[in-house]
Amino acid sequence: MGAQSTALYKVNSFVAEGCRGNPAGVCLLAHEPGDDFRRKIAIRVGASETAFVLKNGRAFDLRWFTSGGIEVDLCGHATLAAAFILWEKGLIKRDKNIKFNTKSGVLVARKEGALVVLDFPVETIKPVDGKLDFRKMLGISPVFTGKTNFDYFLTVDSDTIVKNIKPDFQTLKGIPTRGFIVTARSSNPEYDFVSRFFAPAIGIDEDPVTGSAHCALGPYWSDILHKKNLVGYQASKEGGIVRVEVLKDRVLLKGEAVFVGEVD
Repeated sequence: MGAQSTALYKVNSFVAEGCRGNPAGVCLLAHEPGDDFRRKIAIRVGASETAFVLKNGRAFDLRWFTSGGIEVDLCGHATLAAAFILWEKGLIKRDKNIKFNTKSGVLVARKEGALVVLDFPVETIKPVDGKLDFRKMLGISPVFTGKTNFDYFLTVDSDTIVKNIKPDFQTLKGIPTRGFIVTARSSNPEYDFVSRFFAPAIGIDEDPVTGSAHCALGPYWSDILHKKNLVGYQASKEGGIVRVEVLKDRVLLKGEAVFVGEVD
């Protein structure tokens, strides 16, 4: 990997019993390496996102790149993985919060028992008209269609519909948006809602567990279910659990992580 970075790791985020979570790369940088280096490392790691962490005073600069070498403005699971590694490797004491400087503002991570807690911004959902043919692209007829700053946000009638979606990835790839969040209320009492996330335009056909999507999912379902603390299940092949606490203009995303190993 060369002298430009200190270490490279792989971590599974938002894991739970029966859920493998979402793999993320974490690259701890010794100094600023340039974006070409970040792209090459992210492509080599092959995770949906790799977090690049560079110490900056008492905080850390954090950026995220996809396995296709594309930079994204916000990523939950790779932020969780980055915080987990900083604590696990003893670079930050476990009782200390971690502050990340990012393109989406300052993000803070803290420990809560086995959980990593991320303080993220709320993503507002604006209703939009149904000009896109979601039946053709996703095989669904949404009961609500909206957009966040990043993604289309689609609600359907049941979690069975969410779990059975078979997207037309080639068509989705041509839509100018980061991704598509599809969600429904959960029929399983263990969870409040289920979701899936598709982002072929940035090289991720389906993301296993998408923390940043829950910046919109949490507030949306909080309003409907009249609850501030919710549990979301992302119904990908791997599966993952995101616990969400909705505050006024912030959301706390909570999840567990598992160390996978070092990357040569």
